[in-house]
Amino acid sequence: MLYISTRGHADHKRFCDILLEGLAPDGGLYLPEHYPKISDATLTKLRKAYHEQGYAELAFQILSLYIDDIPAADLKALCAKTYTAEVFGTGEIVPLRHLEDGLWLEALSNGPTLAFKDMAMQLLGNLFEYELKRRGEELNILGATSGDTGSAAEYAMRGKEGVRVFMTSPHGRMSAFQQAQMFSLQDENIHNIAIEGVFDDCQDIVKAVSNDLAFKRKYKIGTVNSINWARLLAQVVYYFAGYIQATETNDQKVSFTVPSGNFGNVCAGHVARSMGLPIDKLVVATNENDVLDEFFRTGAYRVRAAADTHETSSPSMDISKASNFERFIFDLLGRNGQRTNALFAKALPAYGRFDLSAEPLFAEAATKYGFESGKSTHADRLATIKDNFERHGVTIDTHTADGVKVAREHHQDAKVPMIVLETALPIKFAETIVEALGHAPERPAKFAGIEDLPKRVHVMPANVQLVKQYIERHCAPAL
Repeated sequence: MLYISTRGHADHKRFCDILLEGLAPDGGLYLPEHYPKISDATLTKLRKAYHEQGYAELAFQILSLYIDDIPAADLKALCAKTYTAEVFGTGEIVPLRHLEDGLWLEALSNGPTLAFKDMAMQLLGNLFEYELKRRGEELNILGATSGDTGSAAEYAMRGKEGVRVFMTSPHGRMSAFQQAQMFSLQDENIHNIAIEGVFDDCQDIVKAVSNDLAFKRKYKIGTVNSINWARLLAQVVYYFAGYIQATETNDQKVSFTVPSGNFGNVCAGHVARSMGLPIDKLVVATNENDVLDEFFRTGAYRVRAAADTHETSSPSMDISKASNFERFIFDLLGRNGQRTNALFAKALPAYGRFDLSAEPLFAEAATKYGFESGKSTHADRLATIKDNFERHGVTIDTHTADGVKVAREHHQDAKVPMIVLETALPIKFAETIVEALGHAPERPAKFAGIEDLPKRVHVMPANVQLVKQYIERHCAPAL
């Protein structure tokens, strides 16, 4: 399997090369040359693998379709090392929980940092360590987080041989618990950089550094954001696991509602559906930062400025520039790298928007690819959290509440289960839970008093050069 850039660069690369590289040389995102198609017999085989051997075996079989430059025995061992009951708290790894009338929650927040990002990041940490050791190299990871990616990456990479993490985050815009999870880590290979701005400023810095090819090569810069294909690929697996748990036969369909700001989580669903997993609808749930909802309703993709990016009670989705969206647009436009480059490398930087409403292919976002969308507000979150607790005895976090609210609006066929992807445990957003319910959510014992621990964080302006200088001071260039 070879990988290509969404912007048409001539290179065709293998998995382990793009694992360490992140962005393509032309600033595009990597995708496989084609999506492997899942036959009925293969889906039956995957169903049996999950039920009889567990999530790690399911992951191995799906990843094997995309990874042919890691020996099968080694890849199988990496999956088995990653997806354990000890790490994820349950042998099912991603159990389904029934809420009401065909509406389900898929629990993705049982990992070390209590957020769905652990599902991919734990595997990514093991893949990085394996490949760097095989090559005798080191990697300096530069990332951006709006809340959960940072802690998931840092917990996955802490103490890993040959890996340093430089994680940017918007200063003061994450919950107290999220900040404490990251900033309390004292490991020497972990560096937290709080940027005076919003998440999109952090993401722009990561892309700018990644696009400086000389600096990137000199300091061996890699990424853990969902612009890294390996991370998105790992997320594809839990769509298969959710489908298998919700169905008994392969002729049944399911729909998924996915709280999404950067389009990575739901893009993994797009990949699963493109492989042939029987997904009916992929419903994108946004908060007040509704750039994705606006696109799927109107065809206009309009990036907001920092001043127009709302600070909300579901802060991990306070994003107005969805990086992974480029992968979907590439597919929507018939995998035309030249047209994708014109939109993302030229139109967006120049005008802050593009409009596909008059494009005949835009209709295929819904008809061919199954996308629908909706938005949720702070009042909606409070009402949904309260309703679910009172009627079902289930406390959900603010982002999952966005998902449940939108899922209820789009779940029209009782014969097709609607699965909402849970994004985090409620304790990460305790202030809003208290506002909704009048009491704090349950806190795992290992996180008692985490907000009071000493912090290790460096605050700086949203300046690419300053971030580069910080990286230069803390690591030696590659030989």
